[in-house]
Amino acid sequence: MAVYNGSCFVGDQLVSILSQLNADDEVIVSDNNSSDSTLDVIRSFNDPRIKIVHENIPGVIYNFQNALRHATGDIVFLADQDDVWLPDKVSVVLEALRDADLVVHDARVVDAELNLLSDSLFKVVKSSPGFFKNLFRNSYVGCCMAFRRDVLDQALPIPKGIGMHDWWIGLVAEVQFRVMFIDQPLLNYRRHVASVSATADVSNATISTKLCWRVCLVWHLFKRCV
Repeated sequence: MAVYNGSCFVGDQLVSILSQLNADDEVIVSDNNSSDSTLDVIRSFNDPRIKIVHENIPGVIYNFQNALRHATGDIVFLADQDDVWLPDKVSVVLEALRDADLVVHDARVVDAELNLLSDSLFKVVKSSPGFFKNLFRNSYVGCCMAFRRDVLDQALPIPKGIGMHDWWIGLVAEVQFRVMFIDQPLLNYRRHVASVSATADVSNATISTKLCWRVCLVWHLFKRCV
């Protein structure tokens, strides 16, 4: 989990995550110098499974990379600071990972108060597997992803110049591993004024920036995976 000034929602998210974990699991929280009470909320859980690390490089991509570099498990779940995991998320995803190396599941899109906006994030972002489909329009939503250690080892370090970390990890998996999309919603994907991800919205990046992202993705995938 990458956090930055997430005190309003991170407590609810941690409750929903910790209730599904075993005693020997871990929650790696990378904080990028939050100036609110985010870390106080997290520390108030007093749970030994939570490990806080710090990232001094601005930006969500490398905040997530810092968390991923500290992960020690064989299975890695990505988590945003403001969502809420539904109760069967972990069990359903672990079962799917018996037959896949990376899993992406659907989600309910909700507002800040968890009121339903859409019953399917997959419908909003037109999610489906396929390298060229996802190179053109990314449908790998990080908070809905989990993957095996082999995928993480191949994806790190995350190259500079790409649009988003989940896009990169998804395409690495498309090239070298087994990918599975699950139509079942397994979390509440919260949209609010401070949301970082633009996945469910129209990107405001310029055409030249979008083109550069894709060229960079293809170039680094060729160097990393071929």
